[in-house]
Amino acid sequence: MPPKFKVTKEEIIQAALAITRKQGIDAVSAREIAAFLGVSSRPIFSWFDGMAQVKEAVCEEGKRIFSEYVQRGLEQPIPFLGVGQQYIRFAKEEGELYKLLFLTFPKDSQGGAIRAMQCAQELVRPSLMNIYRMDAQMADNYFRDMWLVAFSFGTLIVTNGCFFTDIQMSQIMSEFSLAICKAYKEIPGFSEGIYDKDAAFKAVINGSDREQDR
Repeated sequence: MPPKFKVTKEEIIQAALAITRKQGIDAVSAREIAAFLGVSSRPIFSWFDGMAQVKEAVCEEGKRIFSEYVQRGLEQPIPFLGVGQQYIRFAKEEGELYKLLFLTFPKDSQGGAIRAMQCAQELVRPSLMNIYRMDAQMADNYFRDMWLVAFSFGTLIVTNGCFFTDIQMSQIMSEFSLAICKAYKEIPGFSEGIYDKDAAFKAVINGSDREQDR
């Protein structure tokens, strides 16, 4: 039977999470956790082999919290739009967790921004296929392109460089969404990246010229 401690493993994780949310993952140390809990650092190393393991547990908690935001987005009338809005909300409300999950170089193939994007992509794919009448590949590529826009906004927010309002960000995302969806639907091979770029651009430019001449 494992030894019993006054401080549980979950309490240590939650203390480390609270410190991360306020000061960032680099502020998480045995001394800070002990001070937060009002105990010595001994129980920490009774439950964990080292601080790297504690920080891994914090990262897993961050993923869990982010998944809750994604799930709330999926429950909206238009799931994809809901996920985009929740992504930006996560950046605003959980800036340090956003930095940890999306702006920290992953130590393995299971971490980092791209892995998080792929997880959200799997959740949203059925809604995109149903609402926008796309096949799986087109839906995945569409989400990838739109996620890059949301990632840009989220990163601007957590680095205090975003001067766009919520309305403006929503408008920009809608513009990208319409443009990408239209291109995927109307230009053969566009979503697969095998279309004739010169011909596509000429068609758009000539079409614009004709509209101006009317």
